[in-house]
Amino acid sequence: MKANLAPSWDLTTEHAASSYGQPVLVNRGTGEAFGPGDVLIPYPSWGYVTAAMAVARLAKRKRLDADGAALVEQFVGLLPVRGR
Repeated sequence: MKANLAPSWDLTTEHAASSYGQPVLVNRGTGEAFGPGDVLIPYPSWGYVTAAMAVARLAKRKRLDADGAALVEQFVGLLPVRGR
């Protein structure tokens, strides 16, 4: 499955870095893949954020079908919850 979140970013289970059906955030220009806890700069104006935070922010701006929304929920939900 794949969801296009922005011109430069896909969330997908079709990349080699994805395993056991876990989605990764992929930079379409470079092919680099990120897990939910990885830190990156999605766009210069955003500064450093985790990939999960980037996906959550990108998804808010996009109309996703049910499969895309499920990928986002799965990816964002992979982050550990602190304080528990």
